Amino acid sequence: MEIVVILNNIRSNENVGSIFRTADATGVSKIILCGYTPAPVDRFGRENRGLTKASLGAEKSVEWEKVENLNSIIERLKIERYKIIGIEQDKVAIDYRKIKQQVASSKHLAIVFGNEVDGLSKQDLELCDVVAELPMLGNKESLNVSVCAGVVLYSLI
Repeated sequence: MEIVVILNNIRSNENVGSIFRTADATGVSKIILCGYTPAPVDRFGRENRGLTKASLGAEKSVEWEKVENLNSIIERLKIERYKIIGIEQDKVAIDYRKIKQQVASSKHLAIVFGNEVDGLSKQDLELCDVVAELPMLGNKESLNVSVCAGVVLYSLI
């Protein structure tokens, strides 16, 4: 199964760099950076040192693309027959451990992670074929986005 990761409006260079490392480790074919999510290089071609320090070179081994709009990239991926999975705490969300069952017949999967504070909006979730969440057993309602990405991506390999 081919897996693409979509990062929508992630603020932290360190989180994005860590997700690049996890993507490399789990065989993700591409990371799509949406909105204001930082990229390994800026629009002037300068290295983003905060991101590349955290990624330890994984930005060179994992293909990436920078886009402005989440809606348009999801529309494109759906045309290319990707199953879109949003990761977010939501009343319609399934347990992340059931993603494999939900997408067993799919050859292409795109996993969408949202902003560290606001996550994915209701409108973003409506674009997804499936919404999945990690159960939270303690007092906190969510994990750090890079930790969450690690848990979800490793559950798919």
